[in-house]
Amino acid sequence: MSQPNNNLRNTAASLAKNKLLIDCYRHMQSDDLALPTIPDVSFKIRRAINDDKSSISSIARVVQIDPSITARLIQIANSPLYLGRKKIESCPEALTRLGLKAAQDIITSFSMKSVFNAKSPVIRQRMAELWTHSSYIASISAVFAHKIPGFDPDRAMLAGLIHDIGIVPILTYADNHPDIIANPRDLVETVKELRADIGVQIIRRWDFPEDFEDVVINAENWYRKDNNPSSYTDIVMISQLHSFIGKIDIKKIPKLDDLPAYKKLAEHLNAHDSINILDTAKDEIEHIRLMLA
Repeated sequence: MSQPNNNLRNTAASLAKNKLLIDCYRHMQSDDLALPTIPDVSFKIRRAINDDKSSISSIARVVQIDPSITARLIQIANSPLYLGRKKIESCPEALTRLGLKAAQDIITSFSMKSVFNAKSPVIRQRMAELWTHSSYIASISAVFAHKIPGFDPDRAMLAGLIHDIGIVPILTYADNHPDIIANPRDLVETVKELRADIGVQIIRRWDFPEDFEDVVINAENWYRKDNNPSSYTDIVMISQLHSFIGKIDIKKIPKLDDLPAYKKLAEHLNAHDSINILDTAKDEIEHIRLMLA
């Protein structure tokens, strides 16, 4: 697995102008940058699921403390991703159909929106845009994973949701120190330099799967080549590329066929699935986005 680059690539003169970058970098290096905490409801449910003494009924009681999460869990258990012969109508039934590990990832995804919050209107808008982007990537990733053998849609959804999680502490710092941003480019530059490093710190703090570190580091490393099997990083990367369609000049984004990640995944997808995923699975993607919202 590649490691994040902690060496800032800017010149000293450029660094001196960007106090946001300097401050965030120093706090990150000293491990005292304010990182988001995993939502309390998610923590309690994860703890219950990982307790060997827990049963489906006892875990369901913990989940049902939050009615909105309970409702969405039942919704996704009845979605095309998991649909069975019988309609699910209760939390224990949903947990049984989804499986506890899958439910853990799904519930974490549902509770993540609370992390993307800020006080000032400008940064709050940035957080909202980041959530919209992340939840869209999560939705596309889940649909792709449903079509590819060996991948879990729920885990792919969570991977898509956290791929840019390293941006959240930067926005939070800017929200608390609005006076240090000289111009909008300061924020763009800081995000570019530090999102992966900070993201890895969060993944480790939250005790998330190790391969999620790779998602944070390489989700935009378009031409990365390795001899490893296809991974959640590949799924998130291809999902990001699909999300750009119709929003970014096609000349400014990599060609799908040129990406090593696509070539690995293409073994498991027919051309119609991969190229036209946004059209063929439009309702499915929108259904997941609405549940995350």
